[in-house]
Amino acid sequence: MKNIPVEERTPWRVSGMAILLLNIALMAGATVLVVLCGALSEGTGMTPALAAGLSVGLAYLCIVGPVLFAGLKVLKPNEAMVFTLFGRYYGSLAEAGYFFVNPFVSAVPSPKASELAAAEKAQGPNKGASSRAQRAARTISLKAMTLNNDKQKINDAQGNPIIIGIVVIWKVVNATKALLNVDDYFEYLSIQCDSALRNIVRLYPYDSTDDETSLRGSSQEVAQRLLEEIQQKTVIAGIEILEARITHLSYAPEIAAAMLQRQQASAIIAARQMIVEGAVGMVEMALEKLSANNIVELDEERKASMVSNLLVVLCSNKDAQPVVNSGSIY
Repeated sequence: MKNIPVEERTPWRVSGMAILLLNIALMAGATVLVVLCGALSEGTGMTPALAAGLSVGLAYLCIVGPVLFAGLKVLKPNEAMVFTLFGRYYGSLAEAGYFFVNPFVSAVPSPKASELAAAEKAQGPNKGASSRAQRAARTISLKAMTLNNDKQKINDAQGNPIIIGIVVIWKVVNATKALLNVDDYFEYLSIQCDSALRNIVRLYPYDSTDDETSLRGSSQEVAQRLLEEIQQKTVIAGIEILEARITHLSYAPEIAAAMLQRQQASAIIAARQMIVEGAVGMVEMALEKLSANNIVELDEERKASMVSNLLVVLCSNKDAQPVVNSGSIY
């Protein structure tokens, strides 16, 4: 059978406090009616009127009153309930307060219900914990939550295995979709985050020496792409992705040492290139100053010697050891 999309709607509801007080008053009246009919029947016998009154009182005490109590629902801020009536979607309640709804509806259990049941069983017989667990199983949280998935080993755009981990901040914005469109929206979100992470990481290299987008140098852009990818996949579950961030990024252990050497070599080359460019500029400035101020006239051979000496001094890793020439330079 083809799945029919479910549109979220608000069910009929009234003030729960008013129904609670009214039901208590009616049950008290029904109790008085039962006692009165029983007392009168001892003196005059059970007449049809007394039998009818006794039946009405007992029916309200045993059936109607408890059924009305079943329709009372309490919702805290940022909580929701999804109701079904005889197997069909009835409505979703997402307002904080005390309400009365159709007493024959049933709340769709949250995916956490099985975990709460296991925790309750482990704690032993505890009525307070049991009631809290049952209530939590019937409600779905609309608060912002954090998903911190395990680190994964993925190959980047250059085929290098890397270890990457992400954290996703999310919340449920449509409780109906979260409970009725997917079996377990927690697991669904986790799987979609893993899938989106693999798809995005394969598009970028770990590091880049030019202006190309990389995982290490363009984390903001990668995180935005990741957020959009996850959001696209989780619309069906009524989930909104608030933020996605990379929390861990490193090379896999089997190539970490080799990649560290490559990074060190790249850094040394870049530093040497900057030193050479600066040294050439200083030598050029020195020759121009000497020539412009007519301090000394040098032929091409002496200029070459001067350039060589200055470059050695400026580009050397160690301090230069000056040598004083007491004779003629020729």
